[in-house]
Amino acid sequence: MANEQEKDTHRAVNPGDVISDQPETVEEKSQQLAVDAPDITGDHIEVPAYFVVDEPDGEEKALHHVKDAEEISDVIRQARVDEEGDRKWW
Repeated sequence: MANEQEKDTHRAVNPGDVISDQPETVEEKSQQLAVDAPDITGDHIEVPAYFVVDEPDGEEKALHHVKDAEEISDVIRQARVDEEGDRKWW
């Protein structure tokens, strides 16, 4: 049954979007790719499955590109704000 469910899961989503049931380290997650293929222009595209960010306490945290998309957006917004809370544009 689990094998059939796994087949159904992979049929329904991009295999790179599937989150492992087994515990993984931040290092293991950081090496996973959601997309590793050529695009229509012929360029080879690699998209990480997890984005590693630094927490305020100094720990690293791996954010999944689908499940944690909102938190990833928050991290990007925080990176664009200076010490006074004003947005910085590059």
